[in-house]
Amino acid sequence: TVDVSKSGHISVTELRQALVNNNWTTFNEETCRLLIGMFDSNKNGTIDVHEFESLLEYVKQWQNCFNQFDKDRSGNIDANELQQAFNTFGYRLSTTFCNLCVRVFDRGDVRTMKFDDFIQCCVMLKSLTDKFRKKDAAQSGVVRVSYPEVSII
Repeated sequence: TVDVSKSGHISVTELRQALVNNNWTTFNEETCRLLIGMFDSNKNGTIDVHEFESLLEYVKQWQNCFNQFDKDRSGNIDANELQQAFNTFGYRLSTTFCNLCVRVFDRGDVRTMKFDDFIQCCVMLKSLTDKFRKKDAAQSGVVRVSYPEVSII
């Protein structure tokens, strides 16, 4: 069972033990915090069984997506595969940006990202895009952001 503590709720630590990458390593803590934050309806830092079921379905959808772009079946996404994924999602991002994303989310210094890092990268990109679009009322592709606003993002 995922709820090791028998509390009726699943913590970040318990979620980490339940979710694994293609190479059987556990998900990183940051991705688990991000996922719990997305599904924790009462914002207490844990999820209940129903929220966990929704989270699992969400992760399965990401797994299908990841597998679609992991062309060489390495269990990792490289910058070229990431760029193809971003293009499919409607983002037209430079090779330089995709290489930067891989460097930022590559926890093993192998110039690729694992499944959990891919989820984190894509969710953060979507969140930043949504925040950018809110600021870009004229849809000009340019926004003005103060330093305090940047720190909130």
